[in-house]
Amino acid sequence: MLTIEGLTKSHGPRPVLRGVTLALEAGRVGVLIGASGSGKSTVLRCINGLEDFQAGSVTVGGLTHQAGAPQRERLRVLAALRCRVGMVFQQFNLFSHLSVLGNVIEAPIHVLRRPRDAAVAQARELLERVGLGDRLDSRIDQLSGGQQQRVAIARALAMRPELILFDEPTSALDPQMTGEVLAVMTDLARQGQTMLVVTHSMGFARRAAHAVFVIAGGQIVESGPPAEVLDAPRHEQTQQLLREVELG
Repeated sequence: MLTIEGLTKSHGPRPVLRGVTLALEAGRVGVLIGASGSGKSTVLRCINGLEDFQAGSVTVGGLTHQAGAPQRERLRVLAALRCRVGMVFQQFNLFSHLSVLGNVIEAPIHVLRRPRDAAVAQARELLERVGLGDRLDSRIDQLSGGQQQRVAIARALAMRPELILFDEPTSALDPQMTGEVLAVMTDLARQGQTMLVVTHSMGFARRAAHAVFVIAGGQIVESGPPAEVLDAPRHEQTQQLLREVELG
């Protein structure tokens, strides 16, 4: 489903990603962990075309975004890729002028050109699925942070993505709201939704992930099943990261 090969990204003279390579099969959940500033969020933004990269490639479901491709080809690939890849951000990024229902139906109607009735029916189903079936007409500012993030998940699912990227989706939430959001994500994992998740929640990684990728200094330094990486880490930087998470 997802293959990243040799992903290299710099901000001016400062290297951010140094040849990141990873693969995630369809129906699997990958968790990307690393210290602050290690490049985790940049990897997600490169996958979804929100940031350019200088070398390497990203392939989602057979569609490849290659560094250095001609502009016309790049724009064509990115347009198709963004219909296949959903993203849930740390700060929700919901449309404050729209209701809960309006947020979920916006992209299916205007991007995928679905009939409004079909988009509304799907949105109702998705909002029920994330526990917000009774908040269709609510304004965004009437919701808690956990509820807003669950709306963001429903909005991503409304595009029927092959892959969903989660960029630290619970870092701005208190423990109760974090539990609400992680429960929804765990349910998605059980249902076979392919996901790549940047998170500090080792509990979620143990429960839901099939693979854990550790990034340090812009490189994947260790990867494997959660029991292997989290319980018997081989790399010194993985060991240090897990100690810091425990102390935190």
